[in-house]
Amino acid sequence: MAFAAEELRKQLGRYKFRDLTIEELKTVNKTYPNFTFSMNTYTFKDGSQKDLLNFSGTVPVKYGNSYNIPIRLWILDSHPFAPPICFLKPTANMGISVGKHVDAHGRIYLPYLQNWSHPKSTIVGLIKEMIAKFEEELPLYSLSSSDAARQSELLSYIAKITAGETDTKSKSKTGGDKNEGRFNKITVVGAGDLGIACVLAVAAKGVADRVVLLDLSEGAAKGGTMDLEIFALPNVEISKDFSASADSKVVVLTVNSLGSAQTYLDVIQSNVDLFRGIIPAVSHYSQNSVLLVASHPVEVMTYVSWKLSAFPKSRVIGVGGNLDTERFQYTLANLLQAQALGKDAWIVGEQGEDKVLSWTSCNSHANQTETMVAQNSKEQVANRAMEILKGKGQRSWSVGLSVADLTESILKDKRKVHSVSTLAKGCCNINSEVFLSLPCILGTSGVIEMVKLEEDPSVQEKLQSSAGSIHDLQQQLKL
Repeated sequence: MAFAAEELRKQLGRYKFRDLTIEELKTVNKTYPNFTFSMNTYTFKDGSQKDLLNFSGTVPVKYGNSYNIPIRLWILDSHPFAPPICFLKPTANMGISVGKHVDAHGRIYLPYLQNWSHPKSTIVGLIKEMIAKFEEELPLYSLSSSDAARQSELLSYIAKITAGETDTKSKSKTGGDKNEGRFNKITVVGAGDLGIACVLAVAAKGVADRVVLLDLSEGAAKGGTMDLEIFALPNVEISKDFSASADSKVVVLTVNSLGSAQTYLDVIQSNVDLFRGIIPAVSHYSQNSVLLVASHPVEVMTYVSWKLSAFPKSRVIGVGGNLDTERFQYTLANLLQAQALGKDAWIVGEQGEDKVLSWTSCNSHANQTETMVAQNSKEQVANRAMEILKGKGQRSWSVGLSVADLTESILKDKRKVHSVSTLAKGCCNINSEVFLSLPCILGTSGVIEMVKLEEDPSVQEKLQSSAGSIHDLQQQLKL
């Protein structure tokens, strides 16, 4: 196809570096002559719109057989100093294979895009890396006629996204209210030790009518997943298809990236990249669910889940300090015979070494506690309890039991108070969007109310310090 440079020059009138862009597109056209160019309106996540150049075509990929993978690239008006926005462009008989480099919307994420730097980075170089990554993991698959019918709603949704519409809200299924409250379904994402522990604990609690284990690992089922298939627990389903999670009341996230990242920031970024392919998909299939995050670091990954899902803050929570708090309260009440103290004590803030001991001020026993035990005596008992608990790690089965405890409170609308990771902005003079463990009342809609802590300057100072550290870390991540 002939390259219409002059026509393109007119269309790119508002592009800051028009001549550089046209010269590069000439090179693209020589290498990939099947691509077509057009100007269309792109809608960004913040609702702003711009007329941008996009070009669509296919790239050749060898994955056993040869495939032509349809893609669409949007060229920003600051090109070549900013990378294109890249999407798959699936046809009606194609399904998207969500993976490390492709999310459920078909958006493509590559190291080449993250490290984009002119003049070293080029569109031809980007397409070459895209082909190389797709040859490692094919991004599309053929749907059978029945699968195509079942996923038509999602494909329509994806078509809007690839056309430049980034609004993640879509219509719920009609008639959904009829089954509301009757069928309790939980999906656990991730088939590692923690995921399987969550499935077993939730199944043992008997609070769910169905538990779906979403196994996103490559290849055939191995280890515990295979054992679950062999010994077939009632009401437990194992699937690799996101659509199996549809209409879940609670979605538990347990996945962690097993990449070869060297720094702590790299490890977290790998998890963020993984979540980009997961959260939009489960949020689409279960639009009224509560997302319960158990992946590490839980505070950051809960924030990431909130941002990627566009759910209200009340319906995105992390397991946070629930396990530590339950252990602490148990030790106070049962081992140290300090029942009144046990009901008021909470582990808040971050998981790990920076966790903070605090007390609630609204419990009916609070005044009794203050009269029964002097403040220094209360601290002595608390320190003794912490010593008893020292060295108790967060093993998979322990976290699984904690997850089952939280899901029970949500599904049964128990209105029980738990220490969970929730948006802390506005609490303890925290002004940034960070998630910290705080005592919250949980029900079917997630967090119903945050319970007020005692006004302790040292506690507030520690929470503010944690919030500052987490916020600084979040600012370095590429969402």
